[in-house]
Amino acid sequence: MKTNTYRKQFLQIFDSIDFDSIIDHPNILIAASFWDNDRYCAAKTCYRFMRKIDDLIDNHKAANTRIAPEERKAFLTDVGQWLKMVVISDDCNPEKEALIKTVERFRIPLWTLESFARSMIYDINNDGFRTLEDFIEYSQGASVAPASIFVHLSGLKQDGDGYREPEFDVREAATPCAIFSYLVHIIRDFQKDQLNNLNYFADDLVAKNGLSRQDLNDIAHGSQVTAGFRDLIREYRAIADKYRRETLEIMKRIGPLMEPSYRLSLEIIFSLYLMVFERIDPENGSFISAELNPSPSETTERVFETIMNFNID
Repeated sequence: MKTNTYRKQFLQIFDSIDFDSIIDHPNILIAASFWDNDRYCAAKTCYRFMRKIDDLIDNHKAANTRIAPEERKAFLTDVGQWLKMVVISDDCNPEKEALIKTVERFRIPLWTLESFARSMIYDINNDGFRTLEDFIEYSQGASVAPASIFVHLSGLKQDGDGYREPEFDVREAATPCAIFSYLVHIIRDFQKDQLNNLNYFADDLVAKNGLSRQDLNDIAHGSQVTAGFRDLIREYRAIADKYRRETLEIMKRIGPLMEPSYRLSLEIIFSLYLMVFERIDPENGSFISAELNPSPSETTERVFETIMNFNID
């Protein structure tokens, strides 16, 4: 009876989601649709501020191959001001006040925003990644920090008018899925990123497979996919698979500590990235955006399957 009640509730929410209209960051917004409205709005508030500074830098890099010294200084100032938003109240800035109140009410760890800001500073001061280790370190801010906010909000327990913090280490719980998702993300968006002067593949692994950054750019623009590039994708897929397995173990451990709707949201976001992971074909793939990006109908079907296979007990 309990299982049927929850599943009926989840399917009602599922039927209310307009999958065709969710374009930006669909995995997060689809998964958070199963939360209560207050937490959903909290997630949107945090992600809106994070995207604001991230898009500012990415959009500039898309239009310019390099950041000039004076522009770098201005960007660093912007990041500094962004960080101050969460610690200095300002009644004249409604967006800023909304962020501060969200952080306070939902007890969101400040390290998440600080870590994210550090990754943005890295973006300003660096052009790509020398090593895979550099990329993984960068991911702590660019991916683990936002994912930790999602996991934190998922793990909160209602306590009167407030919330109790999750009964597990949020950063530890979020890390495997965040890095798995990010590795899948950079493979999925390889073509789009290259066309926008963005490169997330580590120079050491690129060189190890007999490639250069120019080779990656040429492939993104339609040149033949080389054996070396297939080896590179194969290596990245294997690294992602390691984090995929770690994610499954973490989800088993923290699942019993979460309410069903929030546990389902984690399974949905993992399943949506897993769907892309399963499409990565090092042997025969062309690695273009159209090949790796699921359609809204495919996303809809995957979410439905996740709900129907969800173990509520």
